[in-house]
Amino acid sequence: MSKVAIVSGYKPHELGIFKPNDPGVHYIKAAIKKQLLSLVDDGLEWVIISGQLGTELWAAEVVFDLQENGYEYLQLAVITPFLNQEENWKDEKKEWYESILMQADYVDSITKKPYENPMQFRLKNQFLVEKSDALILLYDSERDGSPKFLYETAKNYQQKTDYKIYLIDFYDLQAIVEEEQMNSTEY
Repeated sequence: MSKVAIVSGYKPHELGIFKPNDPGVHYIKAAIKKQLLSLVDDGLEWVIISGQLGTELWAAEVVFDLQENGYEYLQLAVITPFLNQEENWKDEKKEWYESILMQADYVDSITKKPYENPMQFRLKNQFLVEKSDALILLYDSERDGSPKFLYETAKNYQQKTDYKIYLIDFYDLQAIVEEEQMNSTEY
């Protein structure tokens, strides 16, 4: 049973998404929602993100949507690798991030200082994996990117424990696109 799950994955630019209203975002959120609902039925209580742009903030919006629709016991934690990670982001991205932080049930940073070096990201991955029961990751091993490091940390941890990894790959996204198109086509 998974009570705590991390949700992570690609950043928007890694997916070629440059606008908040890109149609791809809808399908990514649908895939995250589908996976979260299967875990909620199994006892999921907390979703943890580190506050990265893209998959993680979309996952936060999915959690908020679920909370408004009968899953108020599902909670969101934003645990950042370091303080002020949004410091160099563009204003509209900072606003989006800050709105997520304001609605989150728990917010904290692993290292209580600003960015110093890449080790803070490795610490974040290790910390989050050890504090969770499962990882939901938007990642396709055929397409490299930033999620690879979290995936490798989780796989190593899985060898020692009963850790669950749920990958959402591009085939899963394509299936959701096709499913939604079939549902919207009227016969």
